[in-house]
Amino acid sequence: MKGLMIAAPNSNSGKTLVTMGIIRALKNRGFDVSAFKVGPDFIDREYISRASNKRAGNLDLHLMGGIEGLKEALFMNKGQLALLEGVMGYFDGIYNTYENSSYDIANKLGLDTILVYSPSGEMFTAIPKIKGMVDFSKGRIKGLILNKTHESTYILLKEKIEEHIGIKVLGYLPKNENWNIKNRYLGLIQALENEELEGIIEDISCEIEKNIDLDLIIKMAKKIHIETRLDFFKSDIKVAIALDRAFNFYYTENIKILEKSCQVVYFSPLYDKKLPKADLVIIGGGYPELFKEELSNNTEMKESIRDYIEGSGYLYGEGGGLMYLFKEIENYEMLGVFSGKIHMTKKLQNFGYVNIELEKDTIIGQKGHCLSGQEIHYSKVLTEKERVFKITKPLSKKTWECGYTYKNTLVSYQHINFLGNMDAFNYLLDGLKKSKEGLDVY
Repeated sequence: MKGLMIAAPNSNSGKTLVTMGIIRALKNRGFDVSAFKVGPDFIDREYISRASNKRAGNLDLHLMGGIEGLKEALFMNKGQLALLEGVMGYFDGIYNTYENSSYDIANKLGLDTILVYSPSGEMFTAIPKIKGMVDFSKGRIKGLILNKTHESTYILLKEKIEEHIGIKVLGYLPKNENWNIKNRYLGLIQALENEELEGIIEDISCEIEKNIDLDLIIKMAKKIHIETRLDFFKSDIKVAIALDRAFNFYYTENIKILEKSCQVVYFSPLYDKKLPKADLVIIGGGYPELFKEELSNNTEMKESIRDYIEGSGYLYGEGGGLMYLFKEIENYEMLGVFSGKIHMTKKLQNFGYVNIELEKDTIIGQKGHCLSGQEIHYSKVLTEKERVFKITKPLSKKTWECGYTYKNTLVSYQHINFLGNMDAFNYLLDGLKKSKEGLDVY
């Protein structure tokens, strides 16, 4: 498999739109394109999934336990070409470093990068800015696409960029208000909410065929060495995963690991009336606050999940899953497995990468076990319930607590990727197997 990174100097440069267009244009030419989002983001990843018409993955050194985890993620989603969409600015990494940045990942995988640059209130000043990035990348940036640019501006800048910097300007995309995608507090609105998305992707792909040297992009892709160290054996463990408009933030790698290891079914807390028969229920992140009335009114599903939990069924919840299991979200009654309320905030609460230490035995590990994860949320829990996670930020002294347990249920705001936490996944499966055999788990 060959690969290439699409990155930008900063967020809101249009790299998601450009990446979607390139992926679709290549797909329309008959290429099997595997799309990946660098970093922990769920939402942008679903946009590039739509462009490639197959599950996109994430690539993240912190979440996946280093370069070996990246190779596993690439192996799980093989294709002719891997198109990687960068995160934030090209060099923006953990804390105030370039560690785990798009540049860091491109460098470790040996991939070249195309920079998406959107000139704003500048002409020649763009040249030293771009040159600084190219030089700092030690030549990793090999090409440039000018975005939101008039053709006349493109012609002028292309000449000077190639003259003074020595990288190839591959083309441009004009500014088009019809391509604007609405935002929400966690980023773009969800791809599944955007009824015009398919038309936007096709429209951009046509512009890319017309204005960008796609043949050169194909030539720039470099071979990636990918491999797997993991062997999966299908068990008879049944896993029910919540999947609908309220709950859909899952790492593709987690889903694939579960599908390889277990019998997986999907259900909707919004629309279904009964929980499927399962040994493990997973309720991931999403936007339950946008559907709090519908979730509250689905009393049959709430009763079904509560009965399952009281019967010592295993349940693991992240982000939105945590919110759903507390008593209320903004005065709308939820499951009430945990006493306390979810209060929505205007200010971002916790954001970014975290390290997790278990302060109590849980279904994903024993006291003292450590995991890597991330969290982002505009809500907080108002509760006196004991917390079982000690959270620290990498390269920072900031700490706090999270994580709540009841019987065989565990919920937290933190999201983990199993590729970086295989010990936790194996511990969970071992506990499930012992539970099915009637043995003591702890």
